[in-house]
Amino acid sequence: MYIPGDFSATDPLNQAVTAAAQCMYGIAQTTVTALGCAPGLGFIHSGHELAFVLDIADLYKTEIAIPIAFDVAAEDPEDVGSRTRRAIRDHVNKIVLLKRCVTDIKHLLLTDSATDEIADEDVDRVTLQSDHGIELESGRNYGDDQADEVPW
Repeated sequence: MYIPGDFSATDPLNQAVTAAAQCMYGIAQTTVTALGCAPGLGFIHSGHELAFVLDIADLYKTEIAIPIAFDVAAEDPEDVGSRTRRAIRDHVNKIVLLKRCVTDIKHLLLTDSATDEIADEDVDRVTLQSDHGIELESGRNYGDDQADEVPW
């Protein structure tokens, strides 16, 4: 039986499901915030300041959180909350869930042509900026011996 606000009073399975759901909310909140999206912009959930976060978390709960929660609770009823969180962490890293969340959110909010443009621009490119506003390739020495090659 689930008792709101009293995690330790519930059975191990409910503890595991609660811990797993909280992990999914944290992952969704992190991704939504990192992308600069409005957390209250809900499609399914509404009337809550984190509606979009709840929507995104729900995309992965049945695939990731619930099976892991059941597996952890079945192994051993002791310390089920922290073991569930660690199992979620390990699985999220293994399947690179944060990258998938970013891709899924972009596909939800942007048109296909916009996501293609972003994918092309989404590569980190380090450049040097000259005094004249010209971006130069990084990782290269623009010393005096190459003065005729410097574009400024």
